[in-house]
Amino acid sequence: MKNLRDWIAWAEGKKVAIGHFNISDSEGFKAVVEASKNLGVPVIIGVSEGEREFIGLEEAVALVKTARANNLPIFINADHTYSVEKAKMAIDAGVDSIVIDAASKPFEENVKMTKEVVKYAKTKGPTLVEGELGFIGQSSKVLDAIPKGVSKTDPKDAEEFVHQTGVDLFAPSVGNIHGMVKTGEPKLDIEKIRKIREAVRVPLVLHGASGNTDEEILAAIDAGIRIIHINTELRLAYKEGVKEGLKSGEVAPYKFLAEGVEEMKKVVLNKLKLFNAK
Repeated sequence: MKNLRDWIAWAEGKKVAIGHFNISDSEGFKAVVEASKNLGVPVIIGVSEGEREFIGLEEAVALVKTARANNLPIFINADHTYSVEKAKMAIDAGVDSIVIDAASKPFEENVKMTKEVVKYAKTKGPTLVEGELGFIGQSSKVLDAIPKGVSKTDPKDAEEFVHQTGVDLFAPSVGNIHGMVKTGEPKLDIEKIRKIREAVRVPLVLHGASGNTDEEILAAIDAGIRIIHINTELRLAYKEGVKEGLKSGEVAPYKFLAEGVEEMKKVVLNKLKLFNAK
């Protein structure tokens, strides 16, 4: 069976993107897996530090491996990991990829931390390591304004970062932010995506893609994005679905939570169709 690296190469050849969807419970997992199975395309399950503390890191890995045992192209990513220690824990648990996020730190410290995780991952197996350069905020919720400190990635800095660290995947800041801004801003800098892809020569990952227009997403994929992260839209869909499920006075969790699963599934299906439009 193809591993994650193989599927990313497949996406590169097809000029499409693999959807990355964050979950924090088995309901989210169910929604993502059912959507992937429905369309027959690969997906990545994302679990941030907070999400994996809630669902359990080993438990999340086990869920994904169970799905893969049934020949489903489902993979797990340890999303936004802020320390080398926690990165090593995730790698030891058997994740398919990990994001070491030192983007808020000085360039040299970011390189040092990322390089250490890359070195460790190579001693343990096929775990891919993703590095970040350029700050895009840290909140997966609806925001009143663009977070302070957000900065776009310079292509030359990106090239140097990838060269020094040896990362498998690279996540730039190109007008994307975590969360969804009420004003609809910012806009993706498509030309910068293209220049960064030419400079780094590794697959690019777009974080914070909730709320971007379909046109922007398609242009970003064309420019070189191969993995796209969605979280805030899923959380909002889940919340609204569960609220609807509770209106009848239902007390059985598997019944009112099912409404949340269905709403999340709709989001995942729509995103996967968009990401695989070609």
